[in-house]
Amino acid sequence: MKNEPLEKGLVEVFTGSGKGKTSAALGVVLRAAGQGLRSHIIYFMKGEYPYGERKVFPLLPNVTCQSFGHEDFVDPNNVKEEERQQAKEGLEAARQALAGGDYDLVVLDEINIAVAWKLIGIEEVLQLIEDKPQNVELILTGRHADQRLIERADLVTDMVEVKHPFRKGIKARRGIDY
Repeated sequence: MKNEPLEKGLVEVFTGSGKGKTSAALGVVLRAAGQGLRSHIIYFMKGEYPYGERKVFPLLPNVTCQSFGHEDFVDPNNVKEEERQQAKEGLEAARQALAGGDYDLVVLDEINIAVAWKLIGIEEVLQLIEDKPQNVELILTGRHADQRLIERADLVTDMVEVKHPFRKGIKARRGIDY
């Protein structure tokens, strides 16, 4: 399929306490792949955990991924310097992905949490948006999106938890939740 670049790439934010932020972003990646667009996903704070999509994306044309983080969760009250360094490396990878001209869509998964937990600064993320080429779509996911990011974005979806099976003791399920 011929790749026709986007005329106008927007900035989208998927945030909130409810489930579905990453799933929504990855749905856009799937849709973009179906239209011949080139997508790159950068995972912040998510290491090499066996997420199902990571097995499938290499099979899709024009979809690439990078991970910056460990399999363990980051403790917001005890952030390690190594975790900050990985987030900074992720931000640099995002700069390169946006500026390189190789992608129509760039997803920064869990970047909102990385900002909220002070692994990276909001000013750096706002500058990344400011420097974004006009024809690249940028999606930022994660809880606790900074208000300045919400104001700058073109589209913001707040996922609200109304009911969640975790509250009944049902753990994350392979193939559905990861």
